[in-house]
Amino acid sequence: MSISLSSLILLPIWISMAQIQQGGPDEKEKTTALKDLLSRIDLDELMKKDEPPLDFPDTLEGFEYAFNEKGQLRHIKTGEPFVFNYREDLHRWNQKRYEALGEIITKYVYELLEKDCNLKKISIPVDATESEPKSFIFMSEDALTNPQKLMVLIHGSGVVRAGQWARRLIINEDLDSGTQIPFIKRAMDEGYGVIVLNPNENYIEVEKPKIPVQSSSDSSDEPAEKRERKDKVSKETKKRRDFYEKYRNPQREKEMMQLYIRENGSPEEHAVYVWDHFIAQSAAEKVFFVAHSYGGLAFVELMIQREADVKSKVTAVALTDSVHNVWHQEAGKTIREWMRENCCNWVSSSEPLDTSVESMLPDCPRVSAEAKQVGKPAWRGSPQSPLGGLQKWNTAPTATSSLPGRASRLFSNSSPKPPRPRAAPPSRL
Repeated sequence: MSISLSSLILLPIWISMAQIQQGGPDEKEKTTALKDLLSRIDLDELMKKDEPPLDFPDTLEGFEYAFNEKGQLRHIKTGEPFVFNYREDLHRWNQKRYEALGEIITKYVYELLEKDCNLKKISIPVDATESEPKSFIFMSEDALTNPQKLMVLIHGSGVVRAGQWARRLIINEDLDSGTQIPFIKRAMDEGYGVIVLNPNENYIEVEKPKIPVQSSSDSSDEPAEKRERKDKVSKETKKRRDFYEKYRNPQREKEMMQLYIRENGSPEEHAVYVWDHFIAQSAAEKVFFVAHSYGGLAFVELMIQREADVKSKVTAVALTDSVHNVWHQEAGKTIREWMRENCCNWVSSSEPLDTSVESMLPDCPRVSAEAKQVGKPAWRGSPQSPLGGLQKWNTAPTATSSLPGRASRLFSNSSPKPPRPRAAPPSRL
C-alpha cells in the first residue's frame, strides 16, 4: 500500500492530536495550537509535491522514445520498452503521461498511413465550413474508382483512431500488432481499394469559457443586512468548493467542452455518413468489411439503416469479437438471414481455430479465434488472436493462423464454407 507525501507529513500531527484529546482539560491549549498549525498548511502545495506538473513532451523524441526497425517502441538511451510506472505511487500522473504519449502515437500512425501506405486524408463533412468541427478518414487513390473490389476497415471503441486496432499493443508490442497497416498493405497488394474509417473522432475539445457570476446584491431589493448574509454564505460556499477542488483537480487542469462533428457524432453516424458519401459512390463491384468489436455494432446499424444498398454492394463481412446485438439493435429477420450467409464473427475462445462457438443470437456464425488468454490476445505472429490472423491474411486453404483461412474464403468469389463443428465429447459407458 502506498502512502503519499502529504499523508506522511500530516500523520504525526494527527497522532499527536488523538493523544492530546485523550488527556485532560490542560491539554486543550495544545490541541488548539495543533489545529492552528493544520490550518496554515497549504494542502494544494503538498499535493503538487506529490504529483509533478502535468506538462509532457509533444514529440516521441521529447519522451526519449522511438520506433526501431522492428516497429517496437524503445527508449532512445537504454533500449528498454515503455515503462508505465515512471514515477512510483503516482498512478494518475503516470496515466496522464501514458495518454500524452498515446496522442503522439496516434499522429504518428496517421503519418504512416499517408507516407507508408500512400493513403489520402479526406476531411469530413465533405461540405464543412471553415469554422465548424471536422473529422477525417483515409482512402487509397483508387478507393472510389477500383471497379473490382473495395476493403473497408472499422476499428473498435475507446482511444483508438483510424489505422489502429489497439494503442496498448502499439506501445507494448509493436506497430504490426497494434495497427491496421500490415492488413492495408496486403489488401492493396491484392488489388483492393481501401477505406479506413475513423469512428471515434466524433468531436473536438475546446476550453470551456468562463461565465462571470453576478452578485445577488446587484439587482436585489432585499434589505442590506439580508444581502450581506447571503453574500457571506455564497462566499463560504465558493471557498469550500475551491478547497475540495484542490483535491479533485490539484493541477488546475483546464475545463474543456465538446463540440460534436456534424453527422459524425457517434460511430454509428460515422459509418452511415461514410457509406452515403464514399462507399455507396464507389465503382467497386464487391465491397468487403473488416470490423472489430464496436465496429461490428456500427456495421449492423448501417445495415439497419441502409439494408437494400448494403445487400446489393457488400459481398462479405469479417467480424472479430464483435459486440453487436441483433435483438437490442432490432435487426429484422431479413438482415439476420443475410448475416448468416455473408458474415462470420471470430471470437476469443480456447477452442481450436475455426471451431463453431455457441451463440444466443440468431445472426452470423461464431467461430473460435483460438485466443487462449481472453482479453489479452497475442496478436502478432500467433494463431491465438483474431486480429493477428487478420493481419497475416493467410490465403492457404489449410490456414493455421486464426482468421485469414476463412476470411480469405469470404473475400473470394466462392461461398464461405461452414465452420468446423465442435468435437463431440467421448461417450460414457
